[in-house]
Amino acid sequence: MRVLICPDKFAGTLSAPEVAQAVADGWTTPGDVLVQRPLADGGPGFVEVLATALGGRRVPVDTVDPLGRPARGEILYADGVAYVESAQACGLHLLTVEERDPRTTTSYGLGLLLAAAAETGAAEIVVGLGGSAVNDAGAGMLAALGAAPLDETGMALPYGGAALIAAASLGGVPSLRQARLVAATDVDNPLTGLHGASNVFGPQKGASREDVLLLDAALEHFAGVLEKAFGVTDLARQPGGGAAGGIGAALIALGGRVTSGINLVTNLIGLDRELDAADLVITGEGSFDHQSLRGKVVAGIAAGARDRGLPCVVLAGRNETGQREAAAAGVTETHTLVEHFGDVETALAEPARGLRELAGRLAGQWSR
Repeated sequence: MRVLICPDKFAGTLSAPEVAQAVADGWTTPGDVLVQRPLADGGPGFVEVLATALGGRRVPVDTVDPLGRPARGEILYADGVAYVESAQACGLHLLTVEERDPRTTTSYGLGLLLAAAAETGAAEIVVGLGGSAVNDAGAGMLAALGAAPLDETGMALPYGGAALIAAASLGGVPSLRQARLVAATDVDNPLTGLHGASNVFGPQKGASREDVLLLDAALEHFAGVLEKAFGVTDLARQPGGGAAGGIGAALIALGGRVTSGINLVTNLIGLDRELDAADLVITGEGSFDHQSLRGKVVAGIAAGARDRGLPCVVLAGRNETGQREAAAAGVTETHTLVEHFGDVETALAEPARGLRELAGRLAGQWSR
C-alpha cells in the first residue's frame, strides 16, 4: 500500500516535516510504502517546507520582529527564485499574548527580507503570507523599502495600523530592483470590510472591538493613499489583500500577483504525481476548523484526493468542523490528539507521541 503523508504544521508544537515523520514512525505495517511530503500554505514553515522539497540555498538575514526587536530570518534561493516568509519577521508566534497589539505592530522586518532578496538580483520574489501579528497593510514593509508613510506635514508615521488613519503620502519609491513579486497566501479575504483583515483576523492578534473598527477605517484610508501612489484601483476589495494583516494589499499595489500558497507549494514539489500514485492520503494541521477549508493545506489535499477517489484522513490537534462539511470537502475521517489523549494539556505536551499512536491505529485499519 502506498501512503502519502502530507501534513501542515501543528502550530506551536511541531513543524510540518516533524508531523510527517511522526506519522511515518508510527505506521506499523511492514511493506507499505510511505511517502512524506510536508506542506505549507504560505504561513509559518513556508521556507522550511520548500527547502526540504527543492533544496536550493538558504541564506540567513538579520531582521526585526513585529515590535522592532532583532530577529533572524532567511531567504531560500532555488531555480532563480527567492522565497521569503512573512511569519519569520511578522509572526504571531514571535510575541507573547500580552505583547499582541495590532495597533502598533509592524511589518518592517518583512521589508528588510525583501530588500535583501532584491539586492541579490533575484528576478522573482515569492512571499509566503500567513500567521502574522500585524495589521498595518504592509506600511512597515514599505518603510523598510524606502517608502515610509507620511502625514500631511511630511513627517513619518509611527509604526502600526492605527497610525495609518493620518497617512497622506509615501516618502519615496520602494527599492525592489524591478523584481517581480508573488504573494502566496492561504486566504482570499479583502483588505477591509466585514471579511477584511481587521474584522476577521484582528481579534486573534489582540484587537478589541473598538480596535477593529479603528483599524478597518485606518486601512480603508491607507488603501486610498496606496492607490494614488501606485496608480491602482479598488485596492481595498482585491481578493487576498487582507492576507497577513493587509500585507497582501501592499504587494498588489507594488504590482505583485496573488496566488494560492498551497497550490504553489504542491506544484513545486510535484504533489499531483504523488496523489496519482497513492492508495491513501494522510494530511492534517493543529486546529482543523472552518478556516481549514478555505484555501489551507487540508482543503487542497482533501480536494485532490476526492477528485481521484482516494480516501483522505485528517490528523489534527483538535477538530471544530462538522462531519458533513468535512466530507463535502473530501475528508473521509478525522482523528484528533485531544480525543486520543482525553485532554488538551497532553495533546500540546506530547503531539509526536500522539501522532505515532494514531498512525499505528490507522495502519491496522487501512492497510491491506
